[in-house]
This record gives sequence, C-alpha cells and structure tokens, in this order.
Amino acid sequence: MLKGSKLQFFGWAVIAFTLLLFGFKVDKISDRLQEKINSAIQGTFEVEDFSMDLMEVKPDLNGQTPSELGGDNLFEITSDGTSIGYVYVGVAPSLKKTFDYVVLFTPELSVKKSKILIYREDHGRQVGSQRWLKQFIGKKSGETLVYGEDIDGISGATVSAKSMTLAVSNVLESIQVLKDADFF
Repeated sequence: MLKGSKLQFFGWAVIAFTLLLFGFKVDKISDRLQEKINSAIQGTFEVEDFSMDLMEVKPDLNGQTPSELGGDNLFEITSDGTSIGYVYVGVAPSLKKTFDYVVLFTPELSVKKSKILIYREDHGRQVGSQRWLKQFIGKKSGETLVYGEDIDGISGATVSAKSMTLAVSNVLESIQVLKDADFF
C-alpha cells in the first residue's frame, strides 16, 4: 500500500507542476501592463489607433544579446499600415522587488522615450520621473550608458536608477546586435 501511495503522490506532483508551469506561460503581458504600454505608445507617438506586432528573435540571435529578446518584449508599432517605431518591454530589479519599463524607439532605432510602467517599491519612485528619464531620449542603438557619467544619479533611488541605466544600455546594445544581423 505504501508503494501505491508514493505512486499516487508522484502523479499528483507531476500534475501540479504541469499546471504551475503552464500557469506562468499563459499571459506574459497582463491587462494592466498592456494598458500602460498602450498609453505610453499613444502619448509618445501621438496616435490613437496602432498595432503592436511581435518581433520574434530566434534563440541563436537572442543568445548574442545582453537583453532577453526571446519572449513577448520586442514589438514593431504600426499605424495606418506604416511603421512608426518599436517598443521594448522589460523588467528590471529595484532594491527588493522589480519594476516594468518600456523603451520606445524611432524607426531609426534611437530612443524616443523611456518610461517606468509599474514600480513596486515604496521608496525610490523618483526613478519614474520624466525629468530624470528624459536623459535617455536620443540615445542610439549600440551606445553604452554608464550611471553617474552618461546618466545622472538620483539621491534616494540609487539602486533603481542604476538598474534602469543598465537595462536601457543593454537594450541599446541588443538592438545593435539585431541591426548588425539585418533583423530590422
């Protein structure tokens, strides 16, 4: 009887693990996050109607980039059948949690705007200030950004500001890798 109990337990463990695994893969971008992405696109590109078309990066090319590009995070933005830019959706660490951000690119692959969409900490919210984030505008693919040199620091949000600087720098380097591979 002990043998049957172990087998039954193992069966339930496999089922639970499978459900857990599929539970995390169903919806990568939540409705709340998608609303914030849509708002950022509409405000930045001054369009009401647009579509976000997923740009699938092959695993071998993704492996060459410092940013993760293998999921639902790189999109071409089109409006009225014309490409108006690109959006990268990412997650970066803060002091104890993470925050969601976007980097919006022009068709020429320079930063049009960066924005913190969902910040989960009680402290360090200054990192979401457009006054600070505007430092990223105009940065081009391939540029490497250094916190405290290329991007000014923020008192009280050091960890998040360093994290955002590194994240945007990695995205810029990743976009250059894709550009060099004639992905765009």
